[in-house]
Amino acid sequence: MTPVSSAARAADPLARETVLGLLDDLIRIPSINPALEDSAAPGEQAIASFAVQWMEARGVRAWLEEASPARPNAVGQVGDGSGPTLVLCAHLDTVGVNGMTIPPFTPSSRDGRVYGRGAYDMKGGAAAVLCAAAALARAPFPGTVLVALVADEEYASRGAEHFVEHHRADGCVLTEASEGKLVLAHKGFLWVDLVAKGRAAHGSRWDLGRSAVATMGRIVAALEEFDARELRRRVHPLVGPASMHSARIQGGVGISTYAPECSLELERRTLPDETPEQAFEEIRAIARGVDPECEVTLRLARAPLLTDRASPIARCVRDSVTGLLGSAPEEIGVGYWMDAAIFAAAGIPSVDYGPSGEGAHEAVEWVDAESVVTCARVLHESATRFVREG
Repeated sequence: MTPVSSAARAADPLARETVLGLLDDLIRIPSINPALEDSAAPGEQAIASFAVQWMEARGVRAWLEEASPARPNAVGQVGDGSGPTLVLCAHLDTVGVNGMTIPPFTPSSRDGRVYGRGAYDMKGGAAAVLCAAAALARAPFPGTVLVALVADEEYASRGAEHFVEHHRADGCVLTEASEGKLVLAHKGFLWVDLVAKGRAAHGSRWDLGRSAVATMGRIVAALEEFDARELRRRVHPLVGPASMHSARIQGGVGISTYAPECSLELERRTLPDETPEQAFEEIRAIARGVDPECEVTLRLARAPLLTDRASPIARCVRDSVTGLLGSAPEEIGVGYWMDAAIFAAAGIPSVDYGPSGEGAHEAVEWVDAESVVTCARVLHESATRFVREG
């Protein structure tokens, strides 16, 4: 383990300058997910190694765990190993930088905002997790806190999946940006591939040709009608209505040829009371109602999240925010998906609480500086409460 430096030990991990200085350091390290760009994208190796060294220098036991080749998680542990175990989680990967109109890896601060790729999604949350863990390590801690800085959230969540396969816990706080609100629920999703077959023929041979594009057009129309008529009527009080959209369609080989094949990529957003199996079967029934030979394949399914507001993890975060800020956080659900569902599916009750900002995946990305500092302090207090009350 790296020796604990006196300077690192002396600095208050929850001080504003410490939290924001760390955030700047994280932004400076490119961590673009290579699954979204190309194999030359940097991935998480450098930033995960930095996080491990940063934790070790502040008395947090830390190590790398390879979620997939050259795609590590940074894992840390604080406490004596007794009592409840709490996970503090953030992801280390970001989307790419094409089209950004600010320097992506040169953090800048103005008007209380910190700018750079990943500032909002979600290096602000990662900085808060690291600083909370370092603060917990400054004194004996009668419980266990695991730091999970995971890889690949922006694509297939291999980091979170690897973590829950190798670690057990009693609760998890994810730190995706939430504008200081307590997220108890989010939607799930399915990615579905559909292929319609036609018969290739010269464009003049209407008697021989059958256009797969035309068949897929009827399937798309049926799916859109189901989305508008049925899915909008399925509403969950925290996350709103179910939805589905046709994302990308490809077909045909030339303007003078009947299209022999047409493919559609479809995304379906599911509610906490829906199952992936149910949603997939609905899609397949609609497609095959139009074309009995349509190929319908499930590419990826992610479950939704719903956490009881009376659970120990929700109660501890709520009480921590109330104690530090003087009022309880708004309790919400969100339409997008998070790694929290992977922890919940592994039997680890999970909530999300994170900073404020704007610009996830956009040309200009920023996080509110004070909200990152607040997040670190809420995590520290939540961990203390959880091991005492959980």
